[in-house]
Amino acid sequence: MPQTSFTSPAHGNLSPREWYQTVSARPGFVRDGAQAATIEALNELWQQLLDFKSRRNQFLGRSLRNPPVPKGLYLWGGVGRGKSFLMDAFYACVPYQRKRRIHFHNFMAEIHRGMKELAFEKDPLMAVAAHIAQSTRLLCFDEFMVSDIADAMILGRLLQALTERGVILVTTSNSAPDDLYPNGLQRQNFLPAIALLKRELNILNVDGGQDYRLRGMVREPVFLVPDNSENENLLEGMFQRLCSGALQDAQSMVIQGRSIPLRKLAQGMVWFDFKAICGERRGQTDYLEIAHKFHTVFVSHIPVLATSNAAEAQRFIWMIDVFYEHRVKLVASATTQPSAIFSEGVSSGDYSRTVSRLTEMQSTAYLELPHQAGEFTVRPFR
Repeated sequence: MPQTSFTSPAHGNLSPREWYQTVSARPGFVRDGAQAATIEALNELWQQLLDFKSRRNQFLGRSLRNPPVPKGLYLWGGVGRGKSFLMDAFYACVPYQRKRRIHFHNFMAEIHRGMKELAFEKDPLMAVAAHIAQSTRLLCFDEFMVSDIADAMILGRLLQALTERGVILVTTSNSAPDDLYPNGLQRQNFLPAIALLKRELNILNVDGGQDYRLRGMVREPVFLVPDNSENENLLEGMFQRLCSGALQDAQSMVIQGRSIPLRKLAQGMVWFDFKAICGERRGQTDYLEIAHKFHTVFVSHIPVLATSNAAEAQRFIWMIDVFYEHRVKLVASATTQPSAIFSEGVSSGDYSRTVSRLTEMQSTAYLELPHQAGEFTVRPFR
């Protein structure tokens, strides 16, 4: 069931089970036992949310007590299993006004920005959590993963504050809770967050199906191997054609207050060397700003990523995650194909996801998707 082929329900007038039964009858749909089990779990939570809303409306004005809040759901499994697509369908089915679906990178960027805005508060993190709870009952995270120590240090308190305030969490991840932030700095301080996820959310493994991103791919010449002068010339010609020759005179640009060298710049398009975009100190917010400004990004000279350049590998993973989420078109030259970019010794779930996404990002189906720039702003907390 490729997510580009079967869309989520447009309105919250179906249950997840009804939606799944409808799309499974369409030509081209491939039944998957793991996905069917996930739909049943999502359907049960959907029903609990409807019941909770009904009971809460009955309680208002009659009692100081609130009905118990339903437990959320943590969906985890290998890349390409349709986790995000199923969660999006569930989200569309829930007839709540106070709901939000956001990529986890974006959410954490928003949290850190909010804490700066509310630095005058006695406890900025709790103030941020309170603001979120005021506007959000159902919070859906896509791609829950922790690789940044700044995130790891605050997540336990943040998630506890949200659940205590009645926020219901639904999230997807490539890792089981116990496998989050493996070998991270001060991981012991992240263990309370893992315990909270296991206590407050129902954990469901979605493995057992197929990687739908790798089915029916029609390759486009947008990922050029090897990294040589011939392919650099092909990138040059492609950039010229796509921008119709309307180049801007710039050798660098400012992202998040820092100057980044660039090769070429045009309206909606930019060309970087790998060392410039992933070799220097960059974070998710840098890539979010780039994804907001540009529908197409060229990257030259992507090397094999090994333990010796693990920091660059992590930044590359962040970049691909953000670009994929915002449907940015990536055109690149590399030393090797996506399947071999990460050398032995650095393989993990994050790298597998990146390889899968790089493959999908070369497909006709992905290239035909509209750019989702979004707004590069975080919700104000004041």
